[in-house]
Amino acid sequence: MSTFLLVSGDFVTTGGMDRANHALARHLLDEGHEVHLVAHRVAEDLLLRRHVHFHRVPKPLGSYLLGGPVLDRVGRYWARRLSRAGARVLVNGGNCRFGDVNWVHYVHAAHEPVFAARGWRRTVARFKHKLFLRDERLALLRARLIIANSDRTRQDLIDDVGVDKNRVRVIYYGVDPKQFFPADDAERARLRTRLGWPANRPVVAFIGALGDRRKGFDTVLDAWRLLRGGSSDLMLAVIGAGAELETFRQRVAADGLGNSVEFLGFRKDVPDILRASDALVAPTRYEAFGLGVHEAMCCGLPAIVSRSAGVAEFYPQYFADLLIDDPDDPALLASAIKRWSERREHYRAASMQLSSALRARSWEIMGSEFLQSLDSTDEPLESAGSEVPPADALPVHAATMDP
Repeated sequence: MSTFLLVSGDFVTTGGMDRANHALARHLLDEGHEVHLVAHRVAEDLLLRRHVHFHRVPKPLGSYLLGGPVLDRVGRYWARRLSRAGARVLVNGGNCRFGDVNWVHYVHAAHEPVFAARGWRRTVARFKHKLFLRDERLALLRARLIIANSDRTRQDLIDDVGVDKNRVRVIYYGVDPKQFFPADDAERARLRTRLGWPANRPVVAFIGALGDRRKGFDTVLDAWRLLRGGSSDLMLAVIGAGAELETFRQRVAADGLGNSVEFLGFRKDVPDILRASDALVAPTRYEAFGLGVHEAMCCGLPAIVSRSAGVAEFYPQYFADLLIDDPDDPALLASAIKRWSERREHYRAASMQLSSALRARSWEIMGSEFLQSLDSTDEPLESAGSEVPPADALPVHAATMDP
């Protein structure tokens, strides 16, 4: 039995970073290791496990910003204490300045957020960004080993933070294949009935917080207006909430799009909604990886996403025309959606086969790669890390499909 200390805000199954940390902690426990968790929240399924130790960190006024310095101090306290006995310590980005392993899910230096908030809210947002930049750099330059969630993230760390390329390995996220998988016709019909959707109307899903503009929902709405001008029969299902939700609702009403856009808010049944949908749209302005897109593709959905997103590294050549080069150009996005809509059956068949290949990469495989990387920390890092599932891992007729 080895001992591990993981430091993260939350170990829960919602949110990409939180879900990844939860999956890694679970894998370490499944392998029989002792796991210490420094966090604000830990999911009940982890707390019930043997050999898990939860070091709860308070979150003043329910604020992650105010809780950040506390998380850093508590994390360093336990890191010093446990590392003396041989424990490995894994922190996330700039959340704890301890120099062992750092798992990077987002590079603040690679993206300056555009905030719709005004007044004091914008001032606070800018202050947070500067704080995150400082903490990120201080933590990463201390790290012995850095794990990036995509090759895009690795390059951002080298170019924008200045870390040594020999200290960075790429390990892609996994997925829960029992939770994210394509629906058969009967399940799809049942899910659509529950959601109140027409049986045959094509539904395009969007997943993301409606706070800052990183996920590109403003571009989605502008593209949707262009598509509706052509009498499109498509429906847009918006999963997410945030400070701009009401503003976007008003825009939809003012543009006469109310019968083609449905705001679903924050949902816990995202896998069901994805299985009931026909495609996903994600013109993100910055995406280190894009777990929501990955999970949608595992559910058999063609995903229209920014070419710069980390998850685009999974795209085989026959899906290249669903990648968009400029997330600020609604006309480009509208063209990609129209291209998919006109060949829905073609993309559906291709997506089902891609789904099978992607679901083969489970969270357990990701966890195993973590352990292998930790075991070989002293080896040259350039040759370590995980590979993108190659197109030739798919059935031959799928890998050679003409788009």
